[in-house]
Amino acid sequence: MNEDMKNMNNADDIKVENKKGSSKARSMFAAFMAGAVVVGGLMFTSDKMNLFGDVAQPVQSSVAAAAANSSAAGVQTASLTPTGTNSISSIVKASSPAIVKIETKVKQTNNGQNRRNTFQQGTESGDTIENGIGSGFVFDANGYILTNQHVIDGADEIDVYVQGYDTPFTAELLGSSYDLDLAVLKIQGDKPFPDLNIGNSDDTQVGDWLVAIGNPYDFDYSVTTGVLSAKERTISIDDEQGTRNYKHLLQTDTAINPGNSGGPLLNLNGEVIGINTAVNSEAQGMGFAIPASTISSVVEKLKNNETIPKEPAPYIGVALQNISDDMLSDLKINSSKGAVVTEVLQGTPAFEAGIRQYDVIVDVNGTAISSMDDITKVVKAAAVGDKLKITISRDGQTKDVTVEVRDRNAATSNQN
Repeated sequence: MNEDMKNMNNADDIKVENKKGSSKARSMFAAFMAGAVVVGGLMFTSDKMNLFGDVAQPVQSSVAAAAANSSAAGVQTASLTPTGTNSISSIVKASSPAIVKIETKVKQTNNGQNRRNTFQQGTESGDTIENGIGSGFVFDANGYILTNQHVIDGADEIDVYVQGYDTPFTAELLGSSYDLDLAVLKIQGDKPFPDLNIGNSDDTQVGDWLVAIGNPYDFDYSVTTGVLSAKERTISIDDEQGTRNYKHLLQTDTAINPGNSGGPLLNLNGEVIGINTAVNSEAQGMGFAIPASTISSVVEKLKNNETIPKEPAPYIGVALQNISDDMLSDLKINSSKGAVVTEVLQGTPAFEAGIRQYDVIVDVNGTAISSMDDITKVVKAAAVGDKLKITISRDGQTKDVTVEVRDRNAATSNQN
């Protein structure tokens, strides 16, 4: 789980400090990894009891009987109609039976603590105790369930509550991805389960109405509505294992709270266009969901526990710093526009192209550079294999070099 995030700047694939340099243009070395824009106050929306105190309550038995399952045919752009087949109430009635509550448990250790270091009285070593609550949904009538990886992370037992059944199912974890924060579970039943169609998030437009159903703060099957606020959001969230860098997220003002994680974000055809994943605790109406386009591309691999290749991360291999006025004389330039190279690692595309420390990048592909952020944006927008024409200033002379954009993930894998 995460704590409040800190804002950071990213230059290419290297985090650098944007402070004034000395007269000798000394740099601060930066870590050689690409990062995403960090949103302050982000947290996972799963309800981990050791983080949210006594919010989680005992699971209620005898959930409501399942309603008949129905799904609109085809993929359409979501639009609001107050009555009829696309009304909010009809979507909820048709979709709710396929939405599940997920409760995770961990085993008690000999010292009276569980693996999350949360003490609970009245339990003995080997007993399982409640660890967290989240949501999920059935996407295949044979009992296949999608949720967030962080919902089931570290669980020794996964219980799934399905409407119409008095007791929970014990779920099997088939496959998961830390990087994508997705997981597929499997439960066994004596009849087909109601399921939801995964729609096309690319067809959903900013401003379209959306519906979220989940179990926030253990209030089972709560419904909230809102609109799609934005697409292609990038955030980072720290947890016990490192940092999750999310890409291509949907932003919505639909109310999402701890316990909603893993639940569906639906369009007005009742199709899943996202999985609710994170919320900005310092803002109002700012939630984030993994888009259906990402889910659809990996769901079969998750079902079969296959390795999911990492998305290419474009990089050229430089650390950068903005230029202050007191650097101008030493760098032999007349303007603070551009960015000074503070480090170039050997074997990187920039090094092979001849870029060196203290070079000043003033232009990329014919566009003048104002700051290091401009270079970061160009590199991140490039495709692996693209060639960038970079104009540098060195000792008062300008020259053009050609740098091929490469995949940082592939480079890191080769180093290992």
